[in-house]
Amino acid sequence: MNNIKDRADLIAQAAQKMNKEVYNDSHVKKIITPRHELQRQSSKVVTLEDAIRKTGLKDGMTISFHHHFRGGDKVINLVVDKLAEMGYKDLHLASSSLIDVHEPLIEHIRNGVITKISTSGLRGKLANEISHGLMKEPVVFRSHGSRGYAIKSNELHIDVAFLGASSSDPLGNAAGFSTSENAKSICGSLGYALPDAKYADHTVILTDDLVDYPNQHNAISEADVDYVVVVDSVGDSSKISSGAIRDTKNPRDILLAKQAAKVVMNSGYFENGFSLQTGSGGASLAVTKYLRQGMIDKGIKARFALGGITSHMVKLHQEGLIDRLIDVQSFDKVAAESLMNDPKHKSVSANEYAAMLEPGSATHFLDVVILSALEVDVNFNVNVLVGSDGIIRGAIGGHPDTAADSALSVIVCPLLRGRIPCVVDEVTTLITPGSNVDVVVTEYGIAVNPNRPEIKERLVAAGLNIVDIRDLAEKARKIIGNPAPLPFGDKVVGVVLNRDGSVQDVIMNITD
Repeated sequence: MNNIKDRADLIAQAAQKMNKEVYNDSHVKKIITPRHELQRQSSKVVTLEDAIRKTGLKDGMTISFHHHFRGGDKVINLVVDKLAEMGYKDLHLASSSLIDVHEPLIEHIRNGVITKISTSGLRGKLANEISHGLMKEPVVFRSHGSRGYAIKSNELHIDVAFLGASSSDPLGNAAGFSTSENAKSICGSLGYALPDAKYADHTVILTDDLVDYPNQHNAISEADVDYVVVVDSVGDSSKISSGAIRDTKNPRDILLAKQAAKVVMNSGYFENGFSLQTGSGGASLAVTKYLRQGMIDKGIKARFALGGITSHMVKLHQEGLIDRLIDVQSFDKVAAESLMNDPKHKSVSANEYAAMLEPGSATHFLDVVILSALEVDVNFNVNVLVGSDGIIRGAIGGHPDTAADSALSVIVCPLLRGRIPCVVDEVTTLITPGSNVDVVVTEYGIAVNPNRPEIKERLVAAGLNIVDIRDLAEKARKIIGNPAPLPFGDKVVGVVLNRDGSVQDVIMNITD
């Protein structure tokens, strides 16, 4: 038994017992191609049409996308156009969000290529058409944290994920930036794409910069990628800060931001080691600038800033006022470049960011969040999805996730937008329950949820203008009168899920 021939019978018996074949050396041929050449010949690199066919995609299946390029995204339209050309029908499109640039989907819905949509938000002509009853089935809306966990738990099963990346090597190690000299695009964090890549049955990376293996600092691992498709462009990086993500010079927004900063600084949570997130919208984003001086004056440093990271947060981090940045979505190019270069700027998945049932979600450890709103009602309920005209024009995003998990949630909202009231008796659509909202800041005063008397006491002591939220709604009514009832029809065009997965509200069609 001193050599392998003597053990042949025992090897055969072991193989039979384990229901395996006996190793046959004659079947093995060593590959001697230089490895830098071999990796370039990866079988994963294929055309888009080949990738679609190889995944086994069939009519009726679910395809997913991310929206990190926001108004500059080119992947969704490119892929769905190809699917239509190939004759696919009855597909379920599950994108982290949909915006103005995705208007071409209207025709694909009419032609039956797309018959279901799951998303966090809708904007533009696509949203307008859906609000008027374009789709046979209602759109399902989830928060970012809820979507991530729904994918992980297989409630939202993804058959094929098509994910745009600013760089990828031939094996699929992909990132939202590129360090190569051929870099064409940058979007920063791929946080909303990570659950898709990990849990989809098949994952296809689309990139405009195929780099040598290994692609360093990759967000998506080759282990989760089946195919890589090289395209001319995955997105226009200049538009990642478009739409709802905007810096503001509006005097009213600046006033609101200053008042919100005063609320935070006098709330009892503005202390060394606190954590912070600001949502989209000019006023809420601008709060960061006004907190800066307070942090300098009081010698306060934040432990981390979370969520959609902006250039303002990067500046505070570089000045040593924020220790770490936790980035699920880079809101501008400065933030995206910081993620590429700074080891204390970390990218996280949607689940690590805000999933309710994920114990380590960063929102569970969030002290203060500043958020915007389309409407707030007298019970502190918030609507960020449907306009006061009944048209879908926003996104749930991480609004209910952060409001629920934070120690202090502050909503920044004007009393009126033009002739439209923003503080109302009842919101058009319930997105964030009032039980999770602590303070509402308007230009006519600050309302504090009766559930937080200690906050009210601190803000009164600081000399801030504290008012009853019902008085704000009455003031809006006196200025513009009672708005006419909206012309809602009897068709459900959207279903809003709570972050725990329960059905929270429905959106009816508009008939005008």
